[in-house]
Amino acid sequence: MTVARPPGHTDSGSTTATGQPARLLVDGREVARYVLDPALDLRHGPRPYLHPVRTIGGTVVTDALPADHVWHLGASLAVQDVNGANLWGGRTYVRDVGYTWRDDHGVIAHTGDVERAADRYAHDLRWRDRAGRTLLTERRSLSASEVAPDAWRLDLDSALTAPTDREVRLGSPATNGRPGGAGYGGFFWRAVADGEAMVFTADAAGEEAVNGSAAPWLALAGVGPGGGAYTLVFAGLGRGDRWFVRTAMYPGVCVAFAFDRPAVVPAGETRHGRYRVWVADGTLDRDRVAALVAAAPATH
Repeated sequence: MTVARPPGHTDSGSTTATGQPARLLVDGREVARYVLDPALDLRHGPRPYLHPVRTIGGTVVTDALPADHVWHLGASLAVQDVNGANLWGGRTYVRDVGYTWRDDHGVIAHTGDVERAADRYAHDLRWRDRAGRTLLTERRSLSASEVAPDAWRLDLDSALTAPTDREVRLGSPATNGRPGGAGYGGFFWRAVADGEAMVFTADAAGEEAVNGSAAPWLALAGVGPGGGAYTLVFAGLGRGDRWFVRTAMYPGVCVAFAFDRPAVVPAGETRHGRYRVWVADGTLDRDRVAALVAAAPATH
């Protein structure tokens, strides 16, 4: 696939950050780094993101600024259409036109720390349009916990609040007319894999079968840099959410907020989400995945 590059793009794969990244540790080991304020071209959708994320054994399981989609930033929250503003990065899908470079990119900006500890971090953010107007405010928290000698779990909680004077509509290329199940936008994880990753739920397998599904959990297994096998297990679909999945074009999983219809945050109200990702060394089977998910404390 050929991807158009915006002016000023380089393929160095490097980025700088003006804020101090947060680090998540498990038993004294860094398993994730959270970049708060990346200095990126506006068209790459600047936003806080997790990268690199590692298994306990050290295998890297995220990718950032890949050549095929340079606006994919590890694990992050991003939506392509927030009241008409592109907070995902890249080209915007325009109904009856297709993907188009537009001056509609906004920023999801870190605005202040709330808590910082070895295994957890919380902060406040503002989702802003190109003119700097606030579209949404957010309180976000992340935590890391060991669940087995070869696995740890990331918990990410998000509370997105609309302004008191207007509702906020969250859309996707699919809701703007793109066919083919391209309902991405939400909590998105760009994985890294040597060869094609495999994806499965409790009762289905393969990209075509699981894309657009609402299974309670979804697993993606691949081989990372250096040949280390890993498995990622995702949970946390909210009401109306669906799984957006890619394995053939690139390895990625998204809790999609607007897979086939826009999601609305009413004026003055808050959209709550809690997303869980188990990060495990090795290739896990369905029974092991189900056991990990079942052992986790209930969410509220």
